[in-house]
Amino acid sequence: MTTYVVLFNWTEQGIRNYKDSPNRAEAAKKQWGEAGIQIKDLYWTVGPFDLVAVVEAPDDESLTSGLLALGAQGNLRSTTMRAFGAEEFAQLI
Repeated sequence: MTTYVVLFNWTEQGIRNYKDSPNRAEAAKKQWGEAGIQIKDLYWTVGPFDLVAVVEAPDDESLTSGLLALGAQGNLRSTTMRAFGAEEFAQLI
């Protein structure tokens, strides 16, 4: 599995419905789980991003599909970064 860090910001629609955010997160975990994508950690944050997630997915294409489906709901925009653990990085160098 490939690891990613995903930074989320609420859209205008998303912030209007912020109280539904925990329920939306659970629905996303279920939907993504069916596609083989696992949300390992999810944090609501203060600062330039509203949420931060650590996600594992089989490949870039699977995660991209999941992010597009999530974004199409109109509540979030995302920025995604590929993440490497210490062992993975050691193999690269």
